Parts: sequence; C-alpha cells; structure tokens
Amino acid sequence: MATQEECRKALQDVADRIASGDTGDREPPNFDRSLACRITDLGTGFHARITGGKIQDIADGDDPKAQIALTLSSDDLVALSRGELNFAKAWAGGRVKVNAGMKDLFQLRKLL
Repeated sequence: MATQEECRKALQDVADRIASGDTGDREPPNFDRSLACRITDLGTGFHARITGGKIQDIADGDDPKAQIALTLSSDDLVALSRGELNFAKAWAGGRVKVNAGMKDLFQLRKLL
C-alpha cells in the first residue's frame, strides 16, 4: 500500500505529464471541471481543477461536489502515474471508478 505522500506525488506526476503535453497523439481537452481523487485503502483523497487540459491546484481532502470523481487504490494511482497500469483497462476491469457525466468521460480519456 502506497502512502498518502506517495499518492500526492503520483497525482502531481500525472498533472506534470499532462501539462508537459506528454499525452501521446491526443489533444488535451479544453474544459473546466472540479476533480476529486478518492483513495480507497487510505480513506483519504485529493481535489483539484482541470482547466485548459491541465490538472491544477491539487490539495488534500475530498470534494464531495466534484464534477469528476476518480476512486481507486493507492497502489493503482501510483501504477497509473508510472505508466504501469493502463487507465482504460483499469476502468473496464473495475480497478478505477469514474463518476462523471458522459461528455466529461469522453474529454477525460484524452488526459489519461
């Protein structure tokens, strides 16, 4: 099980990768949404904003009103950030849960 600090770093690594434009051949989405990342095995989470294709203002704690919520284990978050776990396969396999509107889901897949 990863620590809360390792999860914070993993989420920041994902944000940095997206900000650098390292999303493959996908164009980052241009939308503004609140984001919650809930870590099931630690009973904690983080919240942030997705703005202009970037994850910004990452802070500790959940945002129960977030427009997009990701729920996953600490180890899965770290594996996703390292590129060791494919987001689409993890989502399809139930390892990552996403609570968002359908339009947001299509935009979110461009980021991850």
